Amino acid sequence: MSSSRPMNIVLLGTGTSTGIPMLGCTCEVCRSTDPRDRRTRCSALISWGERNILIDTSTDLHQQALREGLGHVDAVLYTHAHADHVHGIDDLRAFNMVTKDSIPIYGSPATMASIQHNFQYIFSGELNVGFRPRLDPWQVGGPFSLFGLPIEPIPLEHGPGEASGYRIGPFAYLTDCNAIPEPSKERLRGLDILVLDGLRFRSHPSHFCISEAIELARQIGASRTFLTHLCHEVSHSRDSRDLPPGIELAYDGQCFSLFVEDAVDNGLRPQQPSRSERGANHRIGL
Repeated sequence: MSSSRPMNIVLLGTGTSTGIPMLGCTCEVCRSTDPRDRRTRCSALISWGERNILIDTSTDLHQQALREGLGHVDAVLYTHAHADHVHGIDDLRAFNMVTKDSIPIYGSPATMASIQHNFQYIFSGELNVGFRPRLDPWQVGGPFSLFGLPIEPIPLEHGPGEASGYRIGPFAYLTDCNAIPEPSKERLRGLDILVLDGLRFRSHPSHFCISEAIELARQIGASRTFLTHLCHEVSHSRDSRDLPPGIELAYDGQCFSLFVEDAVDNGLRPQQPSRSERGANHRIGL
């Protein structure tokens, strides 16, 4: 017999890699007093029971965690290894102090390899390198469960590279992409809420522009779609008026609550590092 529980989502950051306001810029949006135009770098928080799961550790993680009163982190899902989505990783060490335990982090093999290479001081195993985060890397190549929550990685195209979106029950988070392969689209049917990359109105080589995102949202057919990774060419109050029904601009601190069936009842095997496995580089579904 299936059971469902509430999952709470907070969009911690909805801005592009520069953040908004952008340093040195005096445009209308960067000077805006509308709090929805102040955008930190992209990330999200999933709360499931007593567990907190981050999607990415943005450059602004410290600021975001303070703003939302985030007291602990139990796991991180990484979309890709670009700086604006990863460079808050060192702030995870504060949460190690809270829980007295290591934190599992998940991503594609390429993403995990890049993170481990770029932050060797965390993963090298060398002693006496100072106070560093304690993290357990997991490579994921298919659906898995985390604390009973069903997680499905969604392969995306991001310019010449790749990124991962994540579907969690009726919710999907797809930042940093400019194409979605057909098999990935099929895995996105029946969504209640879709958070989707929609950088600006002009085209871009590695992000959906807003017209492309609107068309993609129409194809996927989610009940509501929120555009994220917004740059300083997008004004929340001015540009929201021209969006079609069911499409909205996301903003920092935006919250959603959805009911999700427990993964055990869906036949997925719970996957998380046991104490005896910690410190290794683990694989799921590969």
